[in-house]
Amino acid sequence: MLLLSELTTNACKHARVSPGREISTRFILRNDTLRIEVSDATDELPRPCHASPNDESGRGLTLVEALVDAWDVFPRPCGIGKTVWFELKLPSESHHGR
Repeated sequence: MLLLSELTTNACKHARVSPGREISTRFILRNDTLRIEVSDATDELPRPCHASPNDESGRGLTLVEALVDAWDVFPRPCGIGKTVWFELKLPSESHHGR
């Protein structure tokens, strides 16, 4: 939930767009990988910040970067905005003690 919250918060904070171009999320499960995508209608690309200990924000993408197996951003196919995604490798069934 933390990872989804960070990307959604970034989209809400930075993607000031008109109604009808809201933020969307998508969840994709392929084999042992969960991919979560957050799309918005702004072209502004996310960049990890280097927050100081006294900063109240600016650590979201640094957390995402530290906790996921992969993440990136790509332009939306419709030509408006972007999609930020991350992937997590899930434990295989053999690791569940079955």
